[in-house]
Amino acid sequence: MNKFLNQFVFAIALGLMGLSANADDIRIGFINTDRIFKEANTAKQAQLKLEQEFSKRDKDLNDAGAALKSAVEKFEREAPTLSESQRLNRQKQLGEQDRDFQRKRREFQEELNARKNEEFQLVLERANRVIKQVAEAEKYDLVLQEAVYISPKHDITDKVLKVINSAK
Repeated sequence: MNKFLNQFVFAIALGLMGLSANADDIRIGFINTDRIFKEANTAKQAQLKLEQEFSKRDKDLNDAGAALKSAVEKFEREAPTLSESQRLNRQKQLGEQDRDFQRKRREFQEELNARKNEEFQLVLERANRVIKQVAEAEKYDLVLQEAVYISPKHDITDKVLKVINSAK
């Protein structure tokens, strides 16, 4: 096993030496996907579409939350004057309203997240097509979308954004 590991490490080292000899010929680019999602017109349109689609439900939920909060505050003010049975009934009613509100809020959030994923998947697919187009046109050998560190000279995000934003 140890002999195999040594041979494997040796083979990797030889391969890396070969790569370093040709490193001048390799053209590398980097894409900042966060910037694509913030600055691309298609991403902005997707965000606007989501806001239009979900704004009414969000407002309705916020109104329902405010009404529930108001009902709880009213109950807290009136609780000392209520009989035991009235207080228990109102507590039970408010608890049911709160559970219903939390369920609706959770469902809303899940639907919103699912739609965001759908819309931004389309943005990502479009961006990937443009990235490939730019990479082929400018003869890049490798384009990375995530890295710990990239020199700014390898960042081609502006070029990709320009192509995405110029397309109709």
